[in-house]
Amino acid sequence: MAAATLLCFSPPISVSSLPSRKPNFVTPNLQTSQSRICTRIRCNTNLLGDFGARDPFPAEVESKFGDKVLGFSDTEHKILIPAASALSLANQECSDISPNQTPLSEFEAKQLLFKVVGWRLANEDGVLKLQCTWKLKDFDCGVELINRIGKVVEGTGHLPTLHQLEQSNQVHAELWTPSIGGLSINDFIVAAKIDQVKISDLVPRKRAWA
Repeated sequence: MAAATLLCFSPPISVSSLPSRKPNFVTPNLQTSQSRICTRIRCNTNLLGDFGARDPFPAEVESKFGDKVLGFSDTEHKILIPAASALSLANQECSDISPNQTPLSEFEAKQLLFKVVGWRLANEDGVLKLQCTWKLKDFDCGVELINRIGKVVEGTGHLPTLHQLEQSNQVHAELWTPSIGGLSINDFIVAAKIDQVKISDLVPRKRAWA
């Protein structure tokens, strides 16, 4: 049985449709607050889409419904462009880093670490670095992964250190900003771009146990 979902709508409400009896709670000022109708619907949540404001139909405009309902008829609708900080790191571009810039603190680096996959922080003699290791099928797959990563990051101006470990089926990547002696936002942007490289055809298949 599908779970019960509580949906809250805020449609135009006619003043004349409000109940005339006095409720048991204090009635809010109808001129300054907008009533809400909460309807409990039993349905599959996967069928629910986004609920939001819409423009009035021509017939509604002609009826001057805005003069008869609670709310404001001259509400302005705007489409806001998200700030760069709200965008995925992979969609951002690397910026110039001044040698006088302070590297990211360990706390800041740990917060950004949630936005990349498979990377870890390494502290080498007080210098923070980003590191990631991939285990692949064989040596040729390692070479292919390095080539794919190279194509993704070649236009960023901020390149990782890539090399194959003694075990020929592993590739190791390291990111940091030497000019400031630590990590910058550029390191996480490049790491996020590398995360988008397809590797499903390069890694060993996991055994499926019955």
